[in-house]
Amino acid sequence: MLLFLLAILVIAAGLALSIALHEVGHLVPAKLFGVRVTQYMIGFGPTVFSRTRGETEYGLKAIPLGGYIRMIGMYPPHKGEPEGTIREDSTGLLQQITELSEEAKQYESSQYGPEDAHRTFVALSVPKKLVVMLGGPTMNLLISVALMVVLVSGIGLPAVTPTVQSVSECVVPADAPADVSCEGREPAPALAAGIRPGDTLQVIDGHEITRWSDVTTAVRGAQDRTVDVVVERDGEALHLEATMIVDARPVLDEDGAVVLDADGGLVTEQVGFLGVSGTPDLVPQSPAAVPEMAWSAFTQTGKLVITLPVRLWEVGQAAFGSAERDPNGPLGVVGVSRLAGEVASADQPGFELREKTGTMISMLASLNMALFVFNLIPLLPLDGGHVAGALIEGARRLLARLRGLPDPGPVDMSRMLPLTNAVAIVFILMTVLLLYADIVKPITLFP
Repeated sequence: MLLFLLAILVIAAGLALSIALHEVGHLVPAKLFGVRVTQYMIGFGPTVFSRTRGETEYGLKAIPLGGYIRMIGMYPPHKGEPEGTIREDSTGLLQQITELSEEAKQYESSQYGPEDAHRTFVALSVPKKLVVMLGGPTMNLLISVALMVVLVSGIGLPAVTPTVQSVSECVVPADAPADVSCEGREPAPALAAGIRPGDTLQVIDGHEITRWSDVTTAVRGAQDRTVDVVVERDGEALHLEATMIVDARPVLDEDGAVVLDADGGLVTEQVGFLGVSGTPDLVPQSPAAVPEMAWSAFTQTGKLVITLPVRLWEVGQAAFGSAERDPNGPLGVVGVSRLAGEVASADQPGFELREKTGTMISMLASLNMALFVFNLIPLLPLDGGHVAGALIEGARRLLARLRGLPDPGPVDMSRMLPLTNAVAIVFILMTVLLLYADIVKPITLFP
């Protein structure tokens, strides 16, 4: 139970730090561009702690499920008369939107004086607005990639090593069942050569062995010749002789996976056979493997976000019905914390401290990738909504210049407040649904 709680604290601290750095990604460029930032807060609700440094109040809120920075002038300044006086034939909805917009702009304008008009967010150029609003998601992307580097090069990725895990007693067909008898069959070349479990293969037929694919290449290419095999045993190098045999073995693709035919059967070829299996382990790799891993995480997270309405419907069916929960579906904070606790407290063979640490790092990397992708959704109040507004503003200004028209000015994002409030309500409902589902129908790693 202690490890379970400790893992929850680690994930909570990692998530809080990720959120804090996300807001730093907004804060730093905003201040560099001269925008007056009045608040930097982690969490929502009542303020638990705060301290003012310069013109910015830094603090913690009671509900640590997010954060924000408050910049002055998010909307165009209020000019007294409503922008575009409401016509008598205006619909009730249009009138309400216009009144809400003007109220928001009036409140924003009351937060600063004319001397700070040039320090508002709305006064920034389009490129600077994009830098400020993309700074937060970019910070999460950098955190995710940095954690992947630690995982790949520090902890390692699952791979088969040249250390011998088992030695075949005899030669059996590639598609034979695991419990096939060796009675009447010839002994495997590795057994006859004296190779034992625990030996580390170093050289086979003159080929230096550094990874399991080297073993496969050397053995298959040896055909039926007698070759020199060098193994490390108890810290010493031993020279053994193995007389290979040619046998039908599975064809492997570039990734080392077996190739199947259209009916799902093994595709085989006549190649050299030794009769050893490697030991699965976490093997540190070059950071060059990180870009492909990051792209895979990005695309998978993107697919999850695109199909989120369907996934949430499935979560609801599982939470309120008899359907099973999709183990690859969306999780809430409680679900992530529960999985972290399971990882830390798991008592599984081969799943020790190193594997647990790698899994925790992978979870934090995935969380930051999710924050990156989710915040790119072009809807307010997410960062992507402000990015979309800045892009529309840039397109309007460019079009006006090309047509020789006056500058149309910044996009009035206050007009989107009704949609912003609706999206916020949807996000709250989504959070509540995932919270309930994580409690009544949790996803588990070790059922």
